[in-house]
Amino acid sequence: MAGQAPLQAVRFDDRGLIPAVVQQHDTGEVLMVAWMSAESLQRTRELGETVFYSRSRRELWHKGATSGNTQRVVDLRLDCDGDTLLVLVDQGGHGFACHTGARSCFHRTLSTSSPTQEPDR
Repeated sequence: MAGQAPLQAVRFDDRGLIPAVVQQHDTGEVLMVAWMSAESLQRTRELGETVFYSRSRRELWHKGATSGNTQRVVDLRLDCDGDTLLVLVDQGGHGFACHTGARSCFHRTLSTSSPTQEPDR
């Protein structure tokens, strides 16, 4: 059952951050995962485009502000525990969400078997 969650339902971690899974709204493709602070979440809501918190630079970053690959927010959803956001977007610009120039940050496949694992006999 869908419902509206109040902003107070958002549970930030002890660093004041919450993970945000970014997904293309019409295809379901997962584009990236980033972090949001209360301030970046508020800016995202105000701008209608994603704004994240960079843990390495310790500052806000407006996704695509320099590259042109902005993400227009279609919907913001909170998981059942209130500790993860799902951000449904329309990926703009050249369609690249990843800083490598790939459409999605999840463009590499990881083998499901260990190289040292013996095959079943």
